[in-house]
Amino acid sequence: MSTNGPAENAPSGAVRTNRDRSETTRAALMDAARELFVHKGYADTSTPEVVAAAGITRGALYHHFADKRDLFRAVLVREMQAVADEIRAAAPAGLAPLEALLAGSDAYLQAMAVPGRTRLLLVDGPAVLSLAEVLALDGANAAATLAEGLAAAKAAPRGVPLVALAQLLSAAFDRAALLVDAGADINEQKAAMAWLLRRAAG
Repeated sequence: MSTNGPAENAPSGAVRTNRDRSETTRAALMDAARELFVHKGYADTSTPEVVAAAGITRGALYHHFADKRDLFRAVLVREMQAVADEIRAAAPAGLAPLEALLAGSDAYLQAMAVPGRTRLLLVDGPAVLSLAEVLALDGANAAATLAEGLAAAKAAPRGVPLVALAQLLSAAFDRAALLVDAGADINEQKAAMAWLLRRAAG
């Protein structure tokens, strides 16, 4: 007598279809939630609104996410991963370390200019999840690319810990993104950040 569960007995195509359906449902919930979080804010967004906007049952939401905070966290992680992907795409292997660092700098500010992203990651994120949790999540994404770039460029002067330098520059990048979101010229912010990076690597 077989002890295999339904998923193990199911044809591979059926398992793949179920997985695709699950991923599609999860993405629809996150897309709907992102739109609402950006336009209404976390506090004023309800889970019934999310499921209505996604066209999905409330039960499906709680199958994928523990609660609204868990859904919000998933939305933030996806945004952070998108930013990190754009940075890495802008600095492919083969670029000189400083060139890669500067290309990644421009890519970060460009990626953060996506509507709603600055509010999600830099304003509501720390307020909802705590600054410590957001920094930990960022440490696996955009902040990781900055630390990697600084290390490759040997940017930390003697006596300056690389981790501390990366944290301070990351804060400068976030302030630049906030300024762009508030109406500052993105090219001016890119130039200022490039100057900082050249000084750090000089």
